[in-house]
Amino acid sequence: MAATVRAQGESLDLPKFTVLSPRVANQDPVATVAMPVSSLRFEPAVDLQARNFAEGQADVAIRGGIFANSSFSVGGLPLYDPQTGHYYAEVPVAPAMLGAPGVAVGAELATRTWNATAGGINYGWRPVQAGGEIAVSAGEFGARRMDLISGYDFGGGWGLDVAAAYSESDGPFANADHEIARYTARLQHLDEGSASNLVVAYQDKFFGWPNLYTPFNSPETEDLQTLLIAGTHRREFAAEEGWLELGAYYRRNDDNYAFNRFSPVGPVPPFKHTTTVAAAGGAARWSLDPDTAIETRLWFLTDDLESTSLRFGRFYSRHHLTGGAYLDHRISAGAGRTIRLKGGFGYDGASEGEGSLNPMAEVSFEQPGATWTRWAAGFAKASQAPSYTAVAGNPNGGLFRGNPDLGRATSDSFDVTGEFASGDWTGSIGAFYRWDNELIDWTFRQGVFGRSASAVDLETYGIEVFARRSVENLDLVLGYSWLGKSADYGSVVADGSFYALNFPNHRLTAAFTWRISDRLELRLDNEVRWQEPNPLRINGKDDAFLSSLGVYWQVPSMSQLQLSLQVDNLWDSEFEEIPAVPAAPRMAAVGARWRW
Repeated sequence: MAATVRAQGESLDLPKFTVLSPRVANQDPVATVAMPVSSLRFEPAVDLQARNFAEGQADVAIRGGIFANSSFSVGGLPLYDPQTGHYYAEVPVAPAMLGAPGVAVGAELATRTWNATAGGINYGWRPVQAGGEIAVSAGEFGARRMDLISGYDFGGGWGLDVAAAYSESDGPFANADHEIARYTARLQHLDEGSASNLVVAYQDKFFGWPNLYTPFNSPETEDLQTLLIAGTHRREFAAEEGWLELGAYYRRNDDNYAFNRFSPVGPVPPFKHTTTVAAAGGAARWSLDPDTAIETRLWFLTDDLESTSLRFGRFYSRHHLTGGAYLDHRISAGAGRTIRLKGGFGYDGASEGEGSLNPMAEVSFEQPGATWTRWAAGFAKASQAPSYTAVAGNPNGGLFRGNPDLGRATSDSFDVTGEFASGDWTGSIGAFYRWDNELIDWTFRQGVFGRSASAVDLETYGIEVFARRSVENLDLVLGYSWLGKSADYGSVVADGSFYALNFPNHRLTAAFTWRISDRLELRLDNEVRWQEPNPLRINGKDDAFLSSLGVYWQVPSMSQLQLSLQVDNLWDSEFEEIPAVPAAPRMAAVGARWRW
């Protein structure tokens, strides 16, 4: 997008820049190149729990859920990794090709997500932009990165963009190095009311971190290669306020995990996993009359696992069917106000295990122009099939102990939300309650080596507040959440929970973008959290103040050149976002970006 600022009464056009999310200040990370997950770190509605850095391995928690309870979609495609939710965020697409992430909760949990019981992250496609940019940076601990994207407009609605990115670092301490490479190519056709995208994306990622997944002070590593081939088509029917969305994809994820990177590896790596997923389907909205519409969705997915360690399951491939139909009806309440009723049913099923019928209902009151523009109350049920790591791991030994008796998890959620607009301020306030039935958590027991997959019935309740204010020189985004939980593990004996009971009781986020002058900009993301005490947290710190700072300068004599200074973990916090996983220390980097 292009930006225009005013300086001393005159307009100055700045070159195009990419905003990955308007709800965070810094659009690029410090330690590596930007990925789709990068814009979620300080997102008010998402708790991103990182190992090493977010782009290395990040668990996405929404409304007190855990890493496996949240889903990702791109262009309507329900992306998925059947081995573990730790790899849901492995989306190898250049983030400059994607729109800002949307967070689906409440009624949208039923209509916009799949295989998620807490929430979903949804990305759309950006139009191809003619031109491009190249960015390079260097920082502490031998960090180096390069990111390139170039777009071409062929006319007739046809466009192509290609991107490449590379990052490496020696790491802030021993055995914390990384090397990442990503390549993306997308062909796009835009016509009046329609958009088609075909993308081929590949990412090769290696990184190490002590206590990456286990609390035994071992130099662990991950080596991941992710391939995504996807196509989508969307048609808008403006006159009827309807649309049709179709798509298909193939995803392959190769994972080679090492508990000790220095241990000799024989001809068969001990933790080598390959998963493939193929999917096809779509969604649509059909208007029956000016006030009534039906939304439908139907997806067929198939997955497969090859593994050297997950050999204790009853199955290693599945077929999934998910769909739903929902009625949307508006009732005029006079003076431009509207009562809106939504309701319907979805279904999740698989060739292995039971299915789930998922009802959804929401009533909302909309009054544009008033201070409180919308109130809504709703109920939604969602379900999730267990991962192969949970059901096919050795139940009697090893680092990650499975449970072949685990079944489909379900959640019932209730929420109330109000949205407001007053002067320069916009935002929302809401409360929710969710009952998770047989959620799969990973627990630790004293005297037992490794962690175990355990089913837990979990009550989660909370309040969320979001507010934004934009004026001429300053953008301010504020977020606050309060969470409480009550857990019942039944007969399971557990001395600690790595995920379900790792959550902040209070979390406050604040993002500032200050346009100091026509050429100089300061961006600051902040998070303050008071964490529920967890016995697995080694350093015992249950609160944190985290900040990420960026200073950006547009060079006067070369308007296409931007120079930057970035500092992550500004206060050098040692807070363990995931219990027993060491925090990344403060890191600074300088960079340059050239746009054409």
